[in-house]
Amino acid sequence: MYDQPITFDKFVRWLGYALLALGVIVLINYLGSVLLPFAVAWLLAYLLYPMVRFVQYKLHVPGRVLSIIVTLVVVIAILTGVAWLIIPPMIEQFQRLSELFTTYIHTTTKIDNIPEAIGQWTQEHRHELEDYIRSERFTESLKDALPQMFSVVGQTASIIISIVASLITLLYMFFILMDYEYLTENWIKIFPKKVRPFWSELAKDAERELSNYIRGQGMVAFIMGVLFCIGFTIIDFPMAIGLGILIGILDLVPYLHTFALIPTALLALLKAADTGQNFWIIFAMAVAVFAIVQVIIDLVVTPYVMGKAMRLNPAILLLSLSIWGALLGFIGLIIALPATTLLMAYYQRYITRENKEIEAESEKSSK
Repeated sequence: MYDQPITFDKFVRWLGYALLALGVIVLINYLGSVLLPFAVAWLLAYLLYPMVRFVQYKLHVPGRVLSIIVTLVVVIAILTGVAWLIIPPMIEQFQRLSELFTTYIHTTTKIDNIPEAIGQWTQEHRHELEDYIRSERFTESLKDALPQMFSVVGQTASIIISIVASLITLLYMFFILMDYEYLTENWIKIFPKKVRPFWSELAKDAERELSNYIRGQGMVAFIMGVLFCIGFTIIDFPMAIGLGILIGILDLVPYLHTFALIPTALLALLKAADTGQNFWIIFAMAVAVFAIVQVIIDLVVTPYVMGKAMRLNPAILLLSLSIWGALLGFIGLIIALPATTLLMAYYQRYITRENKEIEAESEKSSK
């Protein structure tokens, strides 16, 4: 294979493939905002399709449309149940924190009615406030504040656009699930016949590795949630079970659980205000739980579970996380494991041809 001479025609063909790949990457980057809802919808359809098939063929629900609706109702009910375990207790804790803060203000300032105190202070300093409004300092402050106000308006518009995109994603997902079998069997026809075997085998590798990755990451997230529930319970932290479940759900996207430090700090503040303990000691204990669980997950659970699910050595897993993280940052950490396994599958199938040799040996042994 490697002794074949590189002819001019072969060089031109390879160069054409490289330019085509570069053009596809540029086009995808340019159309990223349009293609992202479709990609997310396809991923959701891939995850929900087994459940839709089960509802339609095992539970004998008539029609694909009704099966999709029943599946979505069940999924929404499960997500609502999980949210009910997390959000109401969290709101209750924050309300308790607000009450403690109000009590603290009353105790330290000897003020019983804060709005009335603010109104009284405004009346007493009315002339000073009028002079400040007429001054150049107020004008300059207003000029500085206006861009920030427009930024808030822009962020609000972005939230509205995100909601619209989510609705479009759900619509995409619904129509993909309607014709899932047809789409998965006939997408290969967009390529010329002579290259269809290549793309078909590559798609099978990608689907296999994606399935292994989802199962492995789900197991890692479950173990992390259990460990956090145990750790927070040991230190008697507020909302130990709910916070552990929240962290486990966030870890379905690798390293997203670090954002849970924000509600953790607020809950530590609540416990300090409620019990009179030192806030920094409580928060340090919670951070220690984060550190211990993260070490266990990174050094033991992830290499073992993901290495077994994706057939990679733990050292290669840690190296891939480091390299992809250095190249693409947070996004690199998310795609590190599936991208690495896909590249290795491509290398073994089309460069070293190890996959084909293994398949040929398995076919001979079966005969």
